[in-house]
Amino acid sequence: MEWTDEGIVLGVRRHGESSSIVELLTRAHGRHLGLVRGGAGSRMRPLLQPGNSLSVVWRARLDEHLGTYAIEGLKLRAATLLTSPHGVYGITHLASIARLLPERDPHENILAQLEHSLDDFDDIGGAAVHLIHFELAMLAELGFGLALENCAVTGETTDLIYVSPKSGGAVSRGAGEPWRDRLLRLPPFLRRGVAASDVTDQDLQDGLRLTGLFLLRHVLEPRGQGHSDARAGFINALTRQQAKAAIPAP
Repeated sequence: MEWTDEGIVLGVRRHGESSSIVELLTRAHGRHLGLVRGGAGSRMRPLLQPGNSLSVVWRARLDEHLGTYAIEGLKLRAATLLTSPHGVYGITHLASIARLLPERDPHENILAQLEHSLDDFDDIGGAAVHLIHFELAMLAELGFGLALENCAVTGETTDLIYVSPKSGGAVSRGAGEPWRDRLLRLPPFLRRGVAASDVTDQDLQDGLRLTGLFLLRHVLEPRGQGHSDARAGFINALTRQQAKAAIPAP
């Protein structure tokens, strides 16, 4: 068996003295593991970092075997991503939720979203927006997508500012006003047809609260899991940056 594909490194663990087992999210073969001989060595180690894009050739005697990867670097983002706390936490968290996808099942739209996120992850505010969109995409891919395009009560498609914590459906201002203390806030950058410019600190916190609630309820808790420490680390890094930016210059 042999195939060639491209993928993003999700994780690496050492195998034996010099090899590594590498987990990739590939374009045509989904989340897929393979052995890289010499992967623990100094020449290979820089390539096998989470967030890097690789070209790979996978070989095995039978399809169900682990198989081996021959790798070539395509886009080595890790050198930039791993220089900041939000980058370290962010890629670790994105990889952890990508692992929720079934193994060897292609999810090209998720790969494209992950690539787009990692290519624009330098600024912590922009990284937070990408992380929230990726969590929403994962919810939809796993069958728990939120209905944010029209009001769950009236069917309206405008003035959607709330989300029902029970149904995951958007709620318009008028319909939600009597129960606003029980509803989640839908940040403007997640509303259809609204530009993602001028995202506020509160918008980011609201977005993380929204996706975090539904990921925990529908995806993580049924598997006996909770949110990753990396997600908490990313949110803490974001909060510290927001607090620092709020201090007026002397």
